[in-house]
Amino acid sequence: MSPAVGAGTALVLCGALAREVRAICQRHGWQPTLAAIDLRAHLRPERIPALVEARLDELLPRHRRVLVVIGECGTRGALDAMLERRGVARIAGPHCYEMYAEAAFATLMEQEPGTFFLTDALVRSYEALVVRGLGLDRFPELHDSYFGNYRRVIYLVQRHDEALLQHAQTIAAGLGLPLEVRFTGYGGLEARLLAALAAP
Repeated sequence: MSPAVGAGTALVLCGALAREVRAICQRHGWQPTLAAIDLRAHLRPERIPALVEARLDELLPRHRRVLVVIGECGTRGALDAMLERRGVARIAGPHCYEMYAEAAFATLMEQEPGTFFLTDALVRSYEALVVRGLGLDRFPELHDSYFGNYRRVIYLVQRHDEALLQHAQTIAAGLGLPLEVRFTGYGGLEARLLAALAAP
């Protein structure tokens, strides 16, 4: 049975998971307060702990429970160290790719370490986060420096959307790499969120 989640609970969300977490909440009839950090924070992972802590400062005084729904995402332990200090839990997972694909992620990486992963969120934000975020619109000659060691693109699909699929195909073609599409749904993200919210 799905846990009852009302306004006394707040979720601090990664921008890459925000739309999907909202959909999961709607599916289960949950009504928590949702607060996301900017997806572009992934370009400077060292900033993520401070952004999350600022959200905690806003939410902890007003909510009975606050849960962080963000991967470790390259903070090198700084995010979890801050959360331990603040006494706030985070759902398990190094990043959204592993959350969606679960055990299959490690298998895919073992098969081909040079795998570039896409999710629905990354397909939607590819131009802002990757092209402009990495400066490829201004310095296209950097393309091979960033992507020269990749051998394939795997699109982990959360919701069937023909427009997103076509965009993923365009992204892969622009990278000069073959595209593999795998439907994961919300995968481990939903299961871990359910487990965390059901815990006392």
